[in-house]
Amino acid sequence: MFTGLIETQAALDAVIEEPPGRRLVVRCAALAAAARLGDSIAVSGCCLTVVEIDGETLAFQAGPETLAKTTLGDLRAGSSVNLERSLHVGDALGGHFVTGHVDEVGWLDQRHDAGEWSTFVFHASPRLTRQMASKGSIAVDGVSLTLVDVQADRFSVALIPHTLAATTLGALRTGGRVNLESDLLAKYVEKQLAPRGFGGEPAKG
Repeated sequence: MFTGLIETQAALDAVIEEPPGRRLVVRCAALAAAARLGDSIAVSGCCLTVVEIDGETLAFQAGPETLAKTTLGDLRAGSSVNLERSLHVGDALGGHFVTGHVDEVGWLDQRHDAGEWSTFVFHASPRLTRQMASKGSIAVDGVSLTLVDVQADRFSVALIPHTLAATTLGALRTGGRVNLESDLLAKYVEKQLAPRGFGGEPAKG
């Protein structure tokens, strides 16, 4: 479990083909010094397991399902990723509950910059926007953000200068693909309401 508060950005040292998956090697001295084999770390919103620690680098393995259903399949050596270590019992929850299980890949439809501030409009499927509400939470590439406006196939978020500087979102351009994970609580609400015909397809009897 994560909070969506990114600890650091880091660059990929290497992407190594391990058919049918890949090994992603990230250079991050601070996290490598504190990590242990088997730790869970969110890499741009995807929960991955540390499989190797070598000096300042951490290695993760991503299987074919992860590569196909997230943006991790787009990464190349030199790509920047957002990193966050998993929560420990007693840690402060500054963002919202993020599982690291990506729901779908969306993309940046519009970007409106005003000085050091920005408003982003992302495209998402109606299936996912049903789980969103204005002032609710969404994780975009692992970053916990507050929803401003939600429409049938898009949503907007307002980004402060710190978020733009401290995460990969600052460099995102129109058309850029992102990992999306809706609020865990919204999933459970939709699941409970679906049999009654609200929020999703009614259950088959």
